[in-house]
Amino acid sequence: MHGRDGASVPEPEGRDGAPRQFDVAIVGGGLVGASLALALEGSALRVLLIEGVEPGSREQPSFDERTTALGNASRRIFEALGVWEDLAREAAPVRTIHVSEAGRFGSARLRATEQGVEAFGYVIPNRLIGAALWGALRRASGVTLRMPARVGAVQIAADGAALTVLNAHGGEETVSARLLVAADGANSIVRAAAGIEAQVEDYAQVAITAAVMTDRPQDGTAYERFTPSGPVAVLPLHGGGYGAVWACEPARAAELLDLSDAAYLSALQERFGWRAGHFLRIGRRASYPLRLSRAIETVGLRTVLVGNAAQGLHPIAGQGFNLGLRDAALLAERIAAHSGDPGAPELLDAYRKARAADRGGVVRFTDSLVKLFASQLPGASLLRNLGLLVFDLSPPAKRALARVSLGFGGPTPRLARGLPVA
Repeated sequence: MHGRDGASVPEPEGRDGAPRQFDVAIVGGGLVGASLALALEGSALRVLLIEGVEPGSREQPSFDERTTALGNASRRIFEALGVWEDLAREAAPVRTIHVSEAGRFGSARLRATEQGVEAFGYVIPNRLIGAALWGALRRASGVTLRMPARVGAVQIAADGAALTVLNAHGGEETVSARLLVAADGANSIVRAAAGIEAQVEDYAQVAITAAVMTDRPQDGTAYERFTPSGPVAVLPLHGGGYGAVWACEPARAAELLDLSDAAYLSALQERFGWRAGHFLRIGRRASYPLRLSRAIETVGLRTVLVGNAAQGLHPIAGQGFNLGLRDAALLAERIAAHSGDPGAPELLDAYRKARAADRGGVVRFTDSLVKLFASQLPGASLLRNLGLLVFDLSPPAKRALARVSLGFGGPTPRLARGLPVA
């Protein structure tokens, strides 16, 4: 239950002092966790969403000034959830993708018109996605919100999970759930409580993000420029500018973050080139380390992992959130349609198997791209250049890449087909 301003209103425990009971407790109200909660709104399930930071706050990492490139499957999911109309007003369509490597003449271009679609996807500020999701959740009657609140003790047993929920005012309550969903990021508390380990590979890169304006408006082209020190992505933004993501070594990133705006733009121009025009202005810069994080398992006893709690990817192909949203969409579908226990082992195992091909395919694809274009082995650059040239002349290869945002296998969630969850 939440008040008119969206703040959590503590609810009493049962008359006998027993924990308040839920069918599904979602820990983490970032983009994936909030999407899952909204997908379950309207189901017969009693859903609890716990989020540690007030949505809209600059302290919420999911809703910062970074942008997300939504694939068409993700757009359909948001349409089905009723939030796309709020997002469309600041969504910049990606109609062309241009891939190149610094120092080489080879490049590849994909055009949406050649693939029979209006756009490959849409670039949207994270803060807008967060605002749309939480606006819908505040209007929802079927989801209980606890925010800002954090999880203290977590106990997971064969018949359910018990959580201690601590609110910002020092209050404490105990709740129970038949299914516990970890949507609390790469350093997931829930994953640790479930005893599920994660493999972490440091790419030894830091991403610097910022909005930039050029001397000519963007034309719907997304650029991916591979350089010896890391990739530079320049993505179209609503309003005519671009979102620039520059991945480089940590020491170089520290130097770049200390530069003046003018000096940074000059360095970015030198590294990226002039394809998007002359960089004139820049917004606030932010940075974050780049790692590959993979949970050994995506389900455990009464527990399922989604989004970055399950896998955190390099942003090189823009697939991380799209993959996490498909996690949420299929999980919502499976547990909403299940007439029995949402945390039943057979249900969770079936979900794990259904998501395995897509998850494994996206992780391998993203990781392989990072390592392929980072390789300094003799002849590697020449082979990459030839590969780009061949790709640019291969319609089947372009069709395959254009379908990446739809997933790498397994069942397509109903929401991604424009259908209700159940």
